[in-house]
Amino acid sequence: MSAIKERLQTLGLTLPKAAAPVANYVPFVRTGNLVVISGQICFGADGTIAAEHKGKVGGNVSAEAGKDAARLCALNILAQLEAAVGDLDRALVQCVRLGGFINAAPGFSAVAGVMNGASDLMVELLGDRGRHARSTVGVAELPLDAAVEVEALFEVR
Repeated sequence: MSAIKERLQTLGLTLPKAAAPVANYVPFVRTGNLVVISGQICFGADGTIAAEHKGKVGGNVSAEAGKDAARLCALNILAQLEAAVGDLDRALVQCVRLGGFINAAPGFSAVAGVMNGASDLMVELLGDRGRHARSTVGVAELPLDAAVEVEALFEVR
């Protein structure tokens, strides 16, 4: 078993099946030694968005539930990366960047803490290879009323 899969198992997590796009785009693009992962929303292992991860963070979605949603986005990102490169342990060089979009209620500005759900998981699973640059913004709406969407850029072999 790979080191990343072992860490997932230790945390009680598994990578979901890579989600199919919900519109006219591809889930990832590989160019040279870079893989760009399209924005991934907070689908759970069953391929649906849980009620607690739908809506506006700071409104009907708590900041803690938003952080959990960001963590699910990170798992979906890694599922897409695995679909792009196969063996994550062998292929992954570095998580270069994460971009987070938080479906924020008016006046909710604690978006960085919500996005830590994704950032923290990358570091927990990948160690120093998971440390990344990041942008996080609050937005008015997200696809399927998701609380969080995260996109990523990775360097690979």
